[in-house]
Amino acid sequence: MSLTLDQVRRIAYLARMEISDAEAESTLETINEIFLDLIEPMLAVDTRGVEPMAHAQDLTQRLRADVVTETDRHEAFQAIAPETEAGLYLVPRVVE
Repeated sequence: MSLTLDQVRRIAYLARMEISDAEAESTLETINEIFLDLIEPMLAVDTRGVEPMAHAQDLTQRLRADVVTETDRHEAFQAIAPETEAGLYLVPRVVE
C-alpha cells in the first residue's frame, strides 16, 4: 500500500499547509519510503490471538482515595467578591 499524489495534497490541505507540486512529489516519495521500510513489515506480522495492550508493561495505576481534604470556604470567598447572587459570582458582560 502506498499513498497517491492526490492523497498527499489532501493531507497538506487538511493540515492547512501550502505545498508546491515539487514538494508534494518529494513528500510522496518520503512517505512511501517510510511506509515500505517501517510499516509494511509490521503489517506482515501475524497478530491473531494477541490481545491489545493499554501499556507496554503490565502495571496497575496507584489511585488515592477519593476523600475531601479541603475545608469548605465558599462563604468566605463569596463574602469578598464584588457581586454575587444565589451563590454565583456576577461578572461584567464582555461579549455583546
